[in-house]
Amino acid sequence: MPTRLFFLLLLLANCPTVDAEPVVVVAAQQATERLSREEVANIFLGRYRALASGLPAQPIDQPPASALRSAFYQQLVNKDTASMNAYWSRLHFSGKATPPLQTTEENEVIRQLLSIPGGIAYVERKQVDQRMRIVFEFMPRVTHESRVNP
Repeated sequence: MPTRLFFLLLLLANCPTVDAEPVVVVAAQQATERLSREEVANIFLGRYRALASGLPAQPIDQPPASALRSAFYQQLVNKDTASMNAYWSRLHFSGKATPPLQTTEENEVIRQLLSIPGGIAYVERKQVDQRMRIVFEFMPRVTHESRVNP
């Protein structure tokens, strides 16, 4: 029994934890103020091609292996990375939609966001600065520590 416990603890210690807190942002000078969860999902799933302001929407993805990317799609549409890859493969090859712009480095996301009219991206909350406006944020997760005991 102690051996099993040891291996379980070893396994848990080697599992990556995801404390990512993605927020959806646009460049501060864009007219878009707020987006609903449905609008964000439709933009990042290729269903909407324009923002409410009329600008063509250009969603920008984090790098493929990014924990933030995984957390974003899990929270947004309850899909893991493999499911999202399969989704985009089907749509891309059918010609029905274009996937979000792919980046290879996390710092490239903000650079692309600021240089593309209609750019929309998700970043860690702590990365947001005066050049960006948060247009959507997920409801905070309730954790054991954040519950208030009466």
